[in-house]
Amino acid sequence: MANQTNDKNLVDISSNAQMRKVYNKKGKGIRVATLVLSILFFLTGMAFVGLNLYLGRVDYKPLFQDTRENNGKTATISEAVTLKNSDLLQNSKVLNIMLFGEDNSQGEEHGRTDTMLMLSIDNVHKKLKLTSFQRDTYVYIPGEGYDKINASYFLGGASLTIKTIQSNFGVKIDRYAVVDFDGFKDIIDTLGGVEMELSKDEIDYINYQMYKNGQSGGKKATITAKPGVIKLNGQQALWYARDRGLSIGEDGNEIGISGDDWDRTSRQRKLLTKMVSDLKGASLDKIIAVVDMIGPKITTNLKKDEIMGLVSNALTYIDYEMAQNYIPNEGLWYYNSPGDESWDIAGSCIHVTDMEAQRKALAAFVYEELVK
Repeated sequence: MANQTNDKNLVDISSNAQMRKVYNKKGKGIRVATLVLSILFFLTGMAFVGLNLYLGRVDYKPLFQDTRENNGKTATISEAVTLKNSDLLQNSKVLNIMLFGEDNSQGEEHGRTDTMLMLSIDNVHKKLKLTSFQRDTYVYIPGEGYDKINASYFLGGASLTIKTIQSNFGVKIDRYAVVDFDGFKDIIDTLGGVEMELSKDEIDYINYQMYKNGQSGGKKATITAKPGVIKLNGQQALWYARDRGLSIGEDGNEIGISGDDWDRTSRQRKLLTKMVSDLKGASLDKIIAVVDMIGPKITTNLKKDEIMGLVSNALTYIDYEMAQNYIPNEGLWYYNSPGDESWDIAGSCIHVTDMEAQRKALAAFVYEELVK
């Protein structure tokens, strides 16, 4: 799944040629830090252009919006237009990258994604910020009309999804990376698994899915431990990241497990944060094995000069604080119901009650006091 573009300024990550030149010239400390950051960048689609001397501010301005009423509830959604870059919030020292986890088991052109994470590299406040976008959020998809946000990926892949997020939420997205689910599993297995704190419901969900999908060797429970910190293999970790609970009867099950999409996006952020933490302590041989394996699993528009910027600043970013966020924010959304216009279009979905307030909240998380 490596990048197939002919653009000479893009790099096929699977070769790692640019980075290995640097590894061979540096001492062990910088090599370890560089490899850790390389995997982190690949996992999150992170890229770095370089620190600028000018500390810019972000000039926030209201964007066009459309106010609609559904069953007595008012929601504001984006006007049916695609915003120009000049209308989007951006700052030279904050880089926003979208990460998509793709399931293309059906052989579709773009596949499907339940994972939409924006990683913001904030060089002003020395933070790596993760923002989850709820897949059922009702938005305008440029050129397609109104639908759930994850429909944009099925319709037009990463490119259309980025346009959709920019048009609705007003923040410039600089780079992206797509990781297929098989690649996700391989990364964790190469690392020797990942330890996560699990509840009984989370254990039950993983066991159910492993057994139902023929991934448990015929065992009804691959996890027999009590709730607590448990080491997961790649397949178990993938089910953990996809867990949004199960209603009794859903998918033919008879158990019923609590959970929703909000829980799922929270688990995805927790898992990614834990993987980054584990990578920092991994052996050099193990990190190199991951770097060699991960390249073909990723599609990205990461550029060669950005990889070199990554390498030269690796020791700086490895100590950045990580912060988490989700969209829509609490108090700014509601679920629609039968009879709403959106129900006929997209079924059950999430309406943002005040898009302008949501844009401001996202801007404040990404840019903090730089927003004026």
